[in-house]
Amino acid sequence: MNYCRRNLIPHMFLICLCVVFTVAVSFGAVKSIVTPEGIYGHPDLTKLPWCSYTKHDPNRPVPAFIDTGTREVSVEPPSDAVVLFDGKTLSAWHRSDWKLSDGIMTAGGGFLTSRKSFGDCQLHLEFMVPQKPGAVLSNRGNSGVLLMGLYEVQIFDSHPSNKQQIYPDGQCGSVYGETPPLLNACRLPGQWQSFDIIFTAPVFEKGKLAKAAAVTMLHNGVLVHLNTTIHGPMAWRKISQYRPHGDKLPLKIQGHGSPVSFRNIWIRPLNNNAKMKSK
Repeated sequence: MNYCRRNLIPHMFLICLCVVFTVAVSFGAVKSIVTPEGIYGHPDLTKLPWCSYTKHDPNRPVPAFIDTGTREVSVEPPSDAVVLFDGKTLSAWHRSDWKLSDGIMTAGGGFLTSRKSFGDCQLHLEFMVPQKPGAVLSNRGNSGVLLMGLYEVQIFDSHPSNKQQIYPDGQCGSVYGETPPLLNACRLPGQWQSFDIIFTAPVFEKGKLAKAAAVTMLHNGVLVHLNTTIHGPMAWRKISQYRPHGDKLPLKIQGHGSPVSFRNIWIRPLNNNAKMKSK
């Protein structure tokens, strides 16, 4: 009897592994494709509740490209802005593996987190994806701006000169994993680009979501989001849900192992939600 039990346990373990793998394949957890148009994605995950597409769906319509030129425009911070990076110091951020050299900040492998916290805000930052693409698609200028450390606007090398593109809800300027930009306003790798983001934080009342977060945004001066609803915190290959949190949280910029460069980052706190709560 003991001999049988000893032999039965390994077999049961293998059977369990097979079942888990089969379920994973069935739900798209281990499947990805590249469409004939060269778009990488995962088309067989659960549909997003607010649209007819799945998360990271490569068959989702690709935003049309618009040429924003090559002229560099660097917008100086207004007098009421909180300067997060002026090319001189990283003192506005918690210690990280990010580097400062010749007035440029280069992404490391982990998050860069602001010392101050913000809610509703106007954010300006300038970035440049590297001219030499990463060895794998996921590292091709991959970074992101996480408003309140949770809600991500993607940074990526999505210029149409690339032969292979990432899924539309993961391309540059997207609300990551949710909504592609209205247009693809990317410049070539090695050229400076800008995001101007107006963000309204979610509002929670009695532990429940009363108002979702939203974003309006310009990419290189072109409108790519207009009061776009953010349906939850950033998540890869799953649908995340809102959880109550404070009115203000630190800003984060994602490091993904790709040497994306940054300069001229400033933020203006707004008070829209405070006014809403007072009514």
